[in-house]
Amino acid sequence: MAWGSAAAVLLVVTSAGTASAGRSTTTVTNGTHHDHTLGASVYEVSYDPKDVPPGHPLTAVGGWTPPACWMAPVATPDELKDERESTWASESTGYVWDAEQRDYYVNGHPHKDFEIANADKGMWWNGRPNPNRLADPASLSCFKERDDWVLNGDEPPAGPAVTPEILAQSAYDRIRIPDKVVSLSPDAAIPQTVNAPTWAWLDSADIQPVSVTARLRSLNIWATTTATPVGLRLDAGTPDAELHPASGNCPIGKDGSVGEKYVTGDGNRTPPCGLTYLRSSGQGTYALTATVTWKVSWRGSGGTGGDLAEGDFDTQQDVHVREYQAVNH
Repeated sequence: MAWGSAAAVLLVVTSAGTASAGRSTTTVTNGTHHDHTLGASVYEVSYDPKDVPPGHPLTAVGGWTPPACWMAPVATPDELKDERESTWASESTGYVWDAEQRDYYVNGHPHKDFEIANADKGMWWNGRPNPNRLADPASLSCFKERDDWVLNGDEPPAGPAVTPEILAQSAYDRIRIPDKVVSLSPDAAIPQTVNAPTWAWLDSADIQPVSVTARLRSLNIWATTTATPVGLRLDAGTPDAELHPASGNCPIGKDGSVGEKYVTGDGNRTPPCGLTYLRSSGQGTYALTATVTWKVSWRGSGGTGGDLAEGDFDTQQDVHVREYQAVNH
């Protein structure tokens, strides 16, 4: 099965990029390969942690999304020769297609014998899908009918080429935020009282930084993407409320927590993070929304690094607010 053919595209999508198997592995150093055959896994992006952890994905501010695909190495000359000659021998792709492929890869128009004479000088490149976005039709948009020969150190074909930053963006897809709901006092299960403050807080253990590392062995590049909480924003679900602070933005403390846990005796204090409802919700409830904003940064091979789009994660709690009722004796 040929990497560049339409059939190969389907193979890549349905098997997360495993287009070949049973080939020998090799050591990759400084972006160059030291064997003429590489294992299929070296062409696939690997992640640490290996499996997507539990939790919720970030919603990137501004609607940014990681790329659905990119250009990357797909074969050494020997691997491509084995793959294409096996396909041609099966006579499954038709004489015309096979002849065009031989002309391109073998007969010198423009490549000769799969560039085996230059095996230590470059690799064959083609489109690869973002393994986290295989359901996106755009993940097929980088694929080309014919692979491109790219010399080591040269600019790859037009299109988003895999780089540490691209790996960092793909790792963003696998960031999962703990599904912790902001703590309230009184608890959301208990009716809140008009003009009485509601305290809100998150313990530092609830919102620790989260990291994912992506690695591509064929080029010996990697990137680690880290999401770090930077603040909590409250929305009372009604204009008839006062927020504390007035902006509704509660900062992260030096210890990594947000706000303060209510303790007995705090009833007359204004909470550093919280809100005060000014009107009853009647028979209904208000949707109290707590949004944690996460700053996302990355560092990668070759001293690379930078920032990616901030991400938000919202949780909602329905709160019932009642008027204060004095008890007459």
